[in-house]
Amino acid sequence: MSETPDSPETSHETPQSSRPVTPGTQASFGTYGGRPVSFVRRGTRLQGRRQAAWEEHSDRWAVQVPRHVANTSVHPDYVFDAEAEFGREAPLIVEIGSGLGDAVCHAAEENPDKDFLAVEVYTPGLANTMIKINSRGLSNVRVVEANAPEVLATMLPAGSVSELWVFFPDPWHKSRHHKRRLIQPAFAELAARSLKKGGLWRIATDWSNYAVHVREVLAGSTEFENLHDGERTGAESPLTQVWESGVESMVGGAPVKEGRAPVSTEHTGPNEGVDHVGGWAPRFDGRIRTSFENKAHEAGRMIFDLSYRKI
Repeated sequence: MSETPDSPETSHETPQSSRPVTPGTQASFGTYGGRPVSFVRRGTRLQGRRQAAWEEHSDRWAVQVPRHVANTSVHPDYVFDAEAEFGREAPLIVEIGSGLGDAVCHAAEENPDKDFLAVEVYTPGLANTMIKINSRGLSNVRVVEANAPEVLATMLPAGSVSELWVFFPDPWHKSRHHKRRLIQPAFAELAARSLKKGGLWRIATDWSNYAVHVREVLAGSTEFENLHDGERTGAESPLTQVWESGVESMVGGAPVKEGRAPVSTEHTGPNEGVDHVGGWAPRFDGRIRTSFENKAHEAGRMIFDLSYRKI
């Protein structure tokens, strides 16, 4: 999943299908004037089957969002009507950073009584998601190409989301880049706004430093409670296991290739020996194991799950 710089990178590639941009002079209203956005745009060009999928299915499966100051912005006057979009009243699950759509489409297939909104800015990923939606005959998934903070701040009605998923956000390892991480106190406020009372926020990361960061951010929020507060401490904690193994320092971001030396990220955070805080959730069984997660396992990294309830 991609995520959170202070301003989006400018891509020299442009989408082959234009998206409407609402004209206006209130650029400072949006999240592009020094505030976090939910992504770095890594590519927008569509080719082959992805271009065909966009042309054939975007009118049906992609939410047509009026824009504000950029192709991924959401005009502040626009409000998503899930009941009208899906033609029914059902629990709404929102995945931020849906990638190629593996997790959201699997979940939608397994839970036909729930509706799903996939939020992503990687255009080829959205096209792939629409291919899966169509090939599996799913009617309970929509995609939106949009900056996540704006989706949570204005696009979604307050208290309209049953579950919010953020799986494997960009860790932004270097200390000077930590401000770019998606999950910050301000984002937690937006998440709380969109979730109904008792709604769940599910988070997963394969980097210990980000896991600790998330735990600290949410511990400081009065809007959420950790469903597994104090659980899995000491030797049972995945954090303790990572510290003891040194796996993140030894293998860095990918499996060590034959004939090459291990590469360290050198940004795994302090090793405190034993995690006495805990708070780690068991693996969410509603999350399919994607190729991204498989790569983390191949690299020997631990997966950290956290689950929070909106108070």
